[in-house]
Amino acid sequence: MSTETSTTSFEDVLARLESTIAKLADGTAPLDELVDAHQRAAVLLSDAEGRLEALKARADALVAALKQ
Repeated sequence: MSTETSTTSFEDVLARLESTIAKLADGTAPLDELVDAHQRAAVLLSDAEGRLEALKARADALVAALKQ
């Protein structure tokens, strides 16, 4: 998880990812900005996936505890 995203909520990371993807999809920005946006999207996606994995593990642990 990057230091840029480690203190933000999952929803904030997702909103930033969606915004970055929209910029990429628009395709009207200069190439260097598109490459930067692609790199940001990759970092944000990795962060979001890590957060989802952690949330899933927590949810699985809660379910297991409730079944006991």
